[in-house]
Amino acid sequence: MSSSIQSEVETTLASATPDVEVLLAEVVGGGTLRLFVDHPDGVTLEVCERVTRALEDIRERYALEVSSPGSQRPLTKPTHFRRFLGRRAKVRTRDAVAGHKSFTGELVGATDAEVTIAAETGVIAIPYAEIHRSNLVEE
Repeated sequence: MSSSIQSEVETTLASATPDVEVLLAEVVGGGTLRLFVDHPDGVTLEVCERVTRALEDIRERYALEVSSPGSQRPLTKPTHFRRFLGRRAKVRTRDAVAGHKSFTGELVGATDAEVTIAAETGVIAIPYAEIHRSNLVEE
């Protein structure tokens, strides 16, 4: 699920700000890089400023938006899915899985290979490689 820009951002921040986790890095509108980051003590303006300063090279190519995950937190890694087992999420797939491309329901399982969601259409296991986007949803 990780893109090359996400890998570049994660690599840069791993040394500059190791306490910051990159939840999602996506290019929107062709010229803006939108980052959702998390920090053990929460995402403050100071954390956003540190991330912005650390990504100076990337800022030469993109306008940069840095923000906290909010209530509709992106889920991009197996650890994210495991951390939020029991919560409701929306998972959208690249191609149809069991006849659908969007599943909303309770996260009931997460291995290193797939997430299991109890959706309206039934319980389904979705390989991470098939996931296009996913995020928590309000209860």
